[in-house]
Amino acid sequence: MAITVRDLTKFYGSEKAVDSISFDVQTGEILGFLGPNGAGKTTTMKVITCYLPPTSGEVMVDGLSIAEHSLAVRRKIGYLPEHNPLYLEMNVLEYLTYAGELHTMAPVLIRSRLKEMVDLCGLGDVRHKDIGELSKGYRQRVGLAQAMIHDPQVLILDEPTSGLDPNQIVEIRSLIRQLGRQKTVIFSTHILSEVQATCDRVVIINDGRIVADGTPAQLQSQFRGSEIISVELRSNTTNAMADLHPALAALPHVESVTYVPSDGPAHRFVLHAAKGSDVREDLFQLAVRNGWVMLELSRKATSLEEVFHRLTRTDEVTA
Repeated sequence: MAITVRDLTKFYGSEKAVDSISFDVQTGEILGFLGPNGAGKTTTMKVITCYLPPTSGEVMVDGLSIAEHSLAVRRKIGYLPEHNPLYLEMNVLEYLTYAGELHTMAPVLIRSRLKEMVDLCGLGDVRHKDIGELSKGYRQRVGLAQAMIHDPQVLILDEPTSGLDPNQIVEIRSLIRQLGRQKTVIFSTHILSEVQATCDRVVIINDGRIVADGTPAQLQSQFRGSEIISVELRSNTTNAMADLHPALAALPHVESVTYVPSDGPAHRFVLHAAKGSDVREDLFQLAVRNGWVMLELSRKATSLEEVFHRLTRTDEVTA
């Protein structure tokens, strides 16, 4: 087990930023750490990386307590904070060399790791350029390279894709997935599609407390409402409401059917079925028996965005 967090609480003065949270992260797992601004994500990451002390609770990294073995824990962690710690006047190789020296790496090891990081993070074309001349995407790559220069077992990445364009996001996503094969990765992001595409597991925090913990699929299933099926049928009937609608409504587990007007001979319906049911096979058999041509059949899944919104929204009450 790479990381264990137990009853972690953090106050800033009288303000409670993190409220007795507990979770584990397994070796080789990519954990998405989600929450709205001010939820406690960055504070939790700073505590795990020994940047901040906890007010109470315990954090263990590879069996070592952050309170008792802070220096040893830091050696095991690579950290990319939300605000990338770059020296803009240094060129890429100078900066990464400096980062290696801060970790007291031997010169021969630094040279070896420099080549690996340049190749892994795609920095070959800019390795001799000053960091101040680089695009945001390349600066993020340099930040990732400094977090990995000492070959840590754990990577903590706070908003690693913030401010990147779609192509750069895909590149960083691919790099994180590649790293996750060998290391334990915790990263936070506001781009929920990144979580679905990258993470093995998701922890959602709101107002300093964990409100959900599971795989993306588990969370989507847990918060799913009624099943929503969209179907487009072509038939010889001229009155879809009279001929098709009653047959669809009579299917087992179907709670309601809505007709969606459309141009042409095809008829579109949206079926709401009981939670946990699957009416697609019965719907297909019904179409076959009646000689309907099924042009489209799809089931709408609850998105991670919907789950996040339901768990973190604040309903305002006005007098």
